[in-house]
Amino acid sequence: MEIRAEAKHIRQSPRKTRLVADIIRGENALGALDYLRFVHKEAAKPITKLLVSVLANAEHNFKLKKENLYIKTITIDGGPMLKRSMPRAFGRATPIRKRSCHIIMILDERIVKEPAETAKEIKKKELKLAEKIKKVNKIK
Repeated sequence: MEIRAEAKHIRQSPRKTRLVADIIRGENALGALDYLRFVHKEAAKPITKLLVSVLANAEHNFKLKKENLYIKTITIDGGPMLKRSMPRAFGRATPIRKRSCHIIMILDERIVKEPAETAKEIKKKELKLAEKIKKVNKIK
C-alpha cells in the first residue's frame, strides 16, 4: 500500500533539494531519518519534516508498521519563482529569481519474508512425516 505526502512552496532551490533527496531514495524509512539527521544541508529540514509526517500518516491512518516502510519515490519539482531585481552598475538592474520547490514523497510497505528453510530442516520434516505415515499404515 502506497502512502503519499506533499510539501509545497518550500523556499529552497529544487536543484539543492534534489541533492538531499538522492541520498535517501529507496532507503528504509527509519534509516533515512538517521541519514537526514547528519546531512549538513538546509534542504534536510523540510524533507525530514515531510518524512515524519508521512510515517505518522502510515501508522495512524493505515495501521502500518514503521519498520516495514521504505521510500519508494521522492520527487522534487519546481514551484513558483519570486522575481526580483538587483541594482547594478551604470543604473542597470539584473533579474534575481528566488526559486521554490514542491516535494512529493511516496512510501511503500516492504514485505518481510521468512528465511528459507535449510536442506537439513526439510529432511527432518520429511523423515517425521515418513514415520507418521508408517505408523498409520501399520495400524491398518
